[in-house]
Amino acid sequence: MSILVVGSVAFDTVTTPFGVGREVVGGSATHFSMSASFWAPVRLVAVVGDDFTEAHRRPLAERGVDLHGLVTARGRTFRWVGAYDYDLNNPRTLDTQLNVFASFKPEIPETWRDTPLLFLANIDPDLQSEVLDQVGGARLIAADTMNYWIDSKPDALKALLRRVRLLLINDGEIRQLTGQPNLPRAAAIVRSWGPSTIVIKRGEHGVLVFDGAEAFALPAYPLEDVLDPTGAGDAFAGGFLGYLAARGLDGALDVRRAAVVGSVMASYQVEAFSFDRVARLTWPEIRDRYQKFIHLTHVEPLP
Repeated sequence: MSILVVGSVAFDTVTTPFGVGREVVGGSATHFSMSASFWAPVRLVAVVGDDFTEAHRRPLAERGVDLHGLVTARGRTFRWVGAYDYDLNNPRTLDTQLNVFASFKPEIPETWRDTPLLFLANIDPDLQSEVLDQVGGARLIAADTMNYWIDSKPDALKALLRRVRLLLINDGEIRQLTGQPNLPRAAAIVRSWGPSTIVIKRGEHGVLVFDGAEAFALPAYPLEDVLDPTGAGDAFAGGFLGYLAARGLDGALDVRRAAVVGSVMASYQVEAFSFDRVARLTWPEIRDRYQKFIHLTHVEPLP
């Protein structure tokens, strides 16, 4: 079952306490696609400048990502410059250059408009709604957002959420969106606006999933070496939604296993700059870390 993702493709310059990645390929749609492609066919819609070469496209193409929706416009590709201190949960944005992304108007190819699973990656909520107006055949619509849109376009975001079944959001963002410091209460508020499933990403502290009346909590995988957390949330979303697409969308969503798969993919994402570690990932490595998650979270019943 295919996934359609609409988001950003960018060049990132990232500084962490452990190194620097200069002009590496990034963007929400990129990291999502690299991760989700292990589980399901991915169709990517985004815009890049004419400085985005075939060499930059190659890793995505080698993962089987369909790039017919990746438009090249005259000008420079979107760029982001950021830095992390030892608190890797909170990056500092040093520079943002929207470039061709500033005039991005997503056009969904006609043959893609009935793709079963649609992921609206982190872009302007007005653009996310325009995508929904073009896509009528999606059986599962999922979305992500960020603090900038929550602050600058709250009404547009809330209007979008009425049309979304699954929201992926981090803990700080859902508190900002609802004004509620308690995460279960914040999730209940957002569910009352439309989405039936809320996935709250908590960085190194794991993930909380609220699905109907059910709640599920999962820790992050304990890693000794973390190089760059950029794109971890997008890699999580790719694993989470990729697994759901692979399982099929009939009946209840298998959100517990999907959360483990997403956490596995995110744990590999942070081990290198850009998507370098995910690009080298193998199925035995994925299975091994999934099994380690089972062991990590297993508790025997009380006697």
